[in-house]
Order: sequence, then C-alpha cells, then structure tokens
Amino acid sequence: MLLTLFLVLALAGFLYFLYFFFKKVDSDLTLFYYDYRNDIRKHLRGKVIWITGASSGLGEHLAYELAHHGSKLIISGTSEERLNKVKTKCLEIGLPEDDVFVLPFNMTDFDVHEECVKKVQQKFHKLDVLVNNAGRSQRASFAEIDVKVDKELFEINVFATLNLTRKVLHHFLENHRGHFVVTSSCVGKMGAASSASYTGSKHALHGYFETLRTEMTGKNIDVTLLCPGPIFSHFLENAFTGSPGKKFGKATDPKDRRMPTERCGRLMAVAIAHKLDEVWICQQPNLMLFYLAQYTPTFFRKILIGKFYTPERAEKLREGRW
Repeated sequence: MLLTLFLVLALAGFLYFLYFFFKKVDSDLTLFYYDYRNDIRKHLRGKVIWITGASSGLGEHLAYELAHHGSKLIISGTSEERLNKVKTKCLEIGLPEDDVFVLPFNMTDFDVHEECVKKVQQKFHKLDVLVNNAGRSQRASFAEIDVKVDKELFEINVFATLNLTRKVLHHFLENHRGHFVVTSSCVGKMGAASSASYTGSKHALHGYFETLRTEMTGKNIDVTLLCPGPIFSHFLENAFTGSPGKKFGKATDPKDRRMPTERCGRLMAVAIAHKLDEVWICQQPNLMLFYLAQYTPTFFRKILIGKFYTPERAEKLREGRW
C-alpha cells in the first residue's frame, strides 16, 4: 500500500515537473533559479559594462536592462545615430548622462580596437565586463555557400571578437579581475540547417572562449557564454546568404513563437550578474532539444534528427514552433 502511494506521488510529481518545464521554463534550470531569486541589482549597480552590437536587438535591450540596475555603460556599434537613441532611452530609465558613453566603431576595423580600449579607460578609469555581442546571422544551404561568405562572416563573428577580447584581456590581467561575456547561440551547441557558416562561427566562439576560461582559472577573470534560441529582432534583415554581398532581407514574422527581446535581455543580465559559465535562453520546443542534444547525443541525432527531420520542421523550430 505504501509503495503504491509512493509510486503514485512520484508519478504525479514527475508529471507536474514536466508540465512546469514545458509551460513555465524559458532557460536552463540554473539560469531559471537565479532569475527567480531576483537579486541582480546588487551585482550590477556601478559596474562598468561595454556592449558591442548595442544599437539594436539583443545588445540594445541588454543595455536597457543594465540601465535599470544602475550599471555604467559603454555602447558600441556602427551607427552613431542609433546608439544615441539607445543612450537617450537609458537616460530616460534613470542613468546619469555621464554613465552612458557612446563609442561607435566598426568591429572589423581591427586597427581601432586598441584606441577604443584606451577611450573606455579614459572615460571610466576601469572596465568590469566586456559583452561581445556584435555579429551577423545567415540563411543558406551548405552546398550554396561561397567560401567568401564563410570568411566574411568569421571575420565579423569570430576574429573581430577575438581581437577586441585580447586587447581588453591585457587590461583585465593588469587589474587582476574582469568578465568576458559572449553572445553565442543555440546553434553554438547543435548544428542548424541552412546556417552552416553562422553555426560554424558560434561553435568556434565556444572553442576559443572555453579555452580562455580554462587558462584564466585562478586569475579572477570569468567567461560567460550566452546561448539564445529564436528571438524577435531585426537580425534576419541583415543576415548573410550564400552569395557575397547579398543579404537575406526578411523580417521575423510577428506570428512566430519567438522569445521577446526584452525577456532575453533580462535573462542575459541575470547570467552576467551571477557570472554563470554557460546559459541556454529559449522557449519550448527548442529548450527540450538543447537538453536532448547535450545529454543524449546519439538518441538526438540518430532518432530525432534521423527519423523526423524535414526542412519544413527545421523552419518551424527556427520560428519557435513545433
């Protein structure tokens, strides 16, 4: 009798967990726990945080979230006009004028990286966090991609990020502390059809920054890898295709079940505040696929992908749908 009762309660608890996981959870469980604690302001207030790719999308909304919690911001991107609009909203949120520094530059202009680091030091006399958020996406099948596209996308997503990181790393080592944050993607953990160059670039970032994390062990320098899934933003409009110079040029459909950019910015801020090593930020069904790919790779690839993959299903997953 007691065993039967125990089994019934265990089954009920398991079913409730599944319901909760599928209906309420929009990140990995560690990040979900820290978000639930709702105590990030004490970790972010007064921190000097530099965000690249801050003129739109995730970088823009991360800036707003950090502004709510009193961080001092350096916002960078290629459009000074859009950056000034982001600054204006940060001031409306409550940051003082001197706590938001607009620093426009092109990430692929490697020669200006050192000068930009110096400008940040001159402005705030310190830097606590570098958020490597700048980058571009892609839509093209593997066979259609010109190698020039591979090179150009890696130049933006990988090599520019690495060069700026190395410039900042010298500053962090001198001060015996620092925090690197990298906006990766769910495709940095598992392959995505029709985005081979983009997927490769995100996998490369994981390799480089996990190595950096290991080398910085014991030196008070942290690395956080952010892996968002489908979100609402304008990133597809400027995405690469398979042909040099050609943009994808399509907006996300408002009917998609993507995560709101504001919510993603909030979860990114939580991960930064608590210096989490790696976080997964996405809704179902993609979050479930994250776990299956990570913990049951053969089942995921041989059964789920091998038996059920179609281009149409892959496109639905990009839109956050089943």
